[in-house]
Amino acid sequence: MLTLYTYPFSRSLRTVWTAEEIGLDYRCVHVDIRRGEGRTLRHLVRHPGGKVPVLEEKDGSFLFESGAICRYLVDVYGQGTLKPVSAMNQGLVDQWVCFALGELEQPLSLQAKHTRVLPEDKRVPEILGVALWEFQAAVETLLHRFDPTSQQWLVGDQFSLADIMISHTLMLADKRGYVLPAELLHYLSRCLSRPAYVRAVQRERDARAEAEAEAEADDRR
Repeated sequence: MLTLYTYPFSRSLRTVWTAEEIGLDYRCVHVDIRRGEGRTLRHLVRHPGGKVPVLEEKDGSFLFESGAICRYLVDVYGQGTLKPVSAMNQGLVDQWVCFALGELEQPLSLQAKHTRVLPEDKRVPEILGVALWEFQAAVETLLHRFDPTSQQWLVGDQFSLADIMISHTLMLADKRGYVLPAELLHYLSRCLSRPAYVRAVQRERDARAEAEAEAEADDRR
């Protein structure tokens, strides 16, 4: 069975959501990044940077980076789910996946690093204004090619990996206080109301609860 190593509402949620959309049989294992579990030798074998998500294949090989994991799951196990038929539409899906990772998400990562992730002496508060400007520019680019009021999904009439990557990034922005246009909020609501997303959130919560219960049991021994 495949295993996804995750932390709730991080980028790992994209991989669990993808797994749920394609009906994958898998294990979801919580890695408590905030308590240092990512830096344990056991996890560093999975990801040399100590991060999540990580996919462990049935043969014991590992794959990290959320975009790579999602694309792998769709290509190998999706059986056409989340994957357009035409080459052009697949190219458009890849376009939006790359855009999500390289343009829309990058300012959010910058903001997170310089407010809470990096050591205080490495943070540059002045860069936060640049991050906001870059995010707003990325949103404008998105809306130039996507009209959420007339298009249900990003590519054609089929929900795809593009929607997972873009909507998850918009969700992160919304949670961090970025102001999103009303039409994108409606699109985000459509995406997050999908049963597979609801199941994915619960899978990560269940994995966390299971890990915490095991840790408490170990402490009592």
